[in-house]
Amino acid sequence: MAELQLKSVEKTYGNGFKAVHGIDLEVEEGEFMVLVGPSGCAKSTTLRMIAGLETITGGEVQIGSQVVNDLVPGKRGIAMVFQNYALYPHMKVRRNLSFGLRLKRQPKDQIESATTDVSGILEIEALLDRLPKQLSGGQAQRVALGRALIKQPEVFLFDEPLSNLDAKLRASMRVRITDLHKRLREEGRPATVVYVTHDQVEAMTMGDRICVMKDGHIMQVADPATLYERPANAFVGGFIGMPEMNLVPAVLTREDGVPQLTTGGQTIAVPDGLAHRISTPEGAVTLGMRPQHLELTEAEAPGAFTAEIVNLEFMGHEVNLHARLGDAVIVAVVPSEELDRNLARGDRVGLRPLGPRIHLFDSETGRNVSLAQGN
Repeated sequence: MAELQLKSVEKTYGNGFKAVHGIDLEVEEGEFMVLVGPSGCAKSTTLRMIAGLETITGGEVQIGSQVVNDLVPGKRGIAMVFQNYALYPHMKVRRNLSFGLRLKRQPKDQIESATTDVSGILEIEALLDRLPKQLSGGQAQRVALGRALIKQPEVFLFDEPLSNLDAKLRASMRVRITDLHKRLREEGRPATVVYVTHDQVEAMTMGDRICVMKDGHIMQVADPATLYERPANAFVGGFIGMPEMNLVPAVLTREDGVPQLTTGGQTIAVPDGLAHRISTPEGAVTLGMRPQHLELTEAEAPGAFTAEIVNLEFMGHEVNLHARLGDAVIVAVVPSEELDRNLARGDRVGLRPLGPRIHLFDSETGRNVSLAQGN
């Protein structure tokens, strides 16, 4: 395996549209890196440039010690797993798995040994004599994964490989792929992976690190916990987390040296745990509050915003409480056992931000201005 580096990589199309804006990214050997972002953020374009399926119009792609800009896909030491599996319909699973090795004219006994090894790892031995049309979606995806694995490439590239599967199967395949990655690392065969998805659940549960993209720019690269707890900007804060972070316009002021926040016509003192982190003067900010970090209390309670319930979504062990705060509707996640069953639309409640978990973002640049210095 090898590390992967993108250095000032750009993509500009013939009509002048610039899809990728000079991005820099380093994927360590054996790392599972996820590229995530909304549709149109250029994550798949970036993956295709790594693969050699899309030309690079600026910068360098380096795999190991070699710059691969001008190499065809087959010479880059990569293997790619696609959304639609791309299995050969007329070939049985055994030949689908071994096709790449046969093209390289490897010895027959080595091909058979590799096929046996890979089919055992992926638990598809019983499928070897079936045609692709006889496979379920999950089985076909495992065969596609095996066809990549058998090549022992420098880098594995995954382009939204689970998006065609139902929710239950996606969950089980997430576990299979991450377990396989860990097993290969433990066996001394670390797999360097770049995995593209629009699904933040896949990103958060699978990636060693995650690269969040927007409009052809990298917004932040970090491990899942850091992205959730310390988003670099409002976009990352709003994109990562379910339900998504509440982002509301607010005004930061100071009363006798004590910072205060005003939003929706209400003012509260900046909660403990947040005040000492603020690195911006008074003025307009964006207040970021994750639904899980709002405490339900009585209307008019100290340190809480008073809001009017507009909807209650029962999720089993918790309830998503939607409430109007000024012109905005915010969401709080409340444990079911803590919710008064008599609450209904139109009732007024208090929602108290938990200070250490709240963020302030610059209203113009979106930069997080409430991260502790040096972090």
